[in-house]
Amino acid sequence: MKYAILVRESKEDFALRNDSPEGTRYRAGWTAYTAALQQAGVLVGGAGLQAPETGTIVRVKGDKREVQDGPFPDGKEQLGGFYLLEVPNIDAALEWAVRVPVTERGSVEVRPLLPM
Repeated sequence: MKYAILVRESKEDFALRNDSPEGTRYRAGWTAYTAALQQAGVLVGGAGLQAPETGTIVRVKGDKREVQDGPFPDGKEQLGGFYLLEVPNIDAALEWAVRVPVTERGSVEVRPLLPM
């Protein structure tokens, strides 16, 4: 079964994407986590995302399209990236989810993919 691991990072975590010693340690955790997924053969895909202010939101209302460029209102957490895993069940997906190296300011959501 395939699951998405949705990683929500805080504004402070996004700020760690730099070359400071703390940022280097933060990125090293992600590199190690990704390598573990690959080594276990469960990684289907995934990507980190740029900061929320680089995003664009599109809404369709009737026949009108509304486009809004970032920055967006601050929230406690923003989507920072995702992993797609193929594992036997939700328990296995959760075992991987608890290993995601988010700080205590972030969170991880696990959701099954719709069959296509």
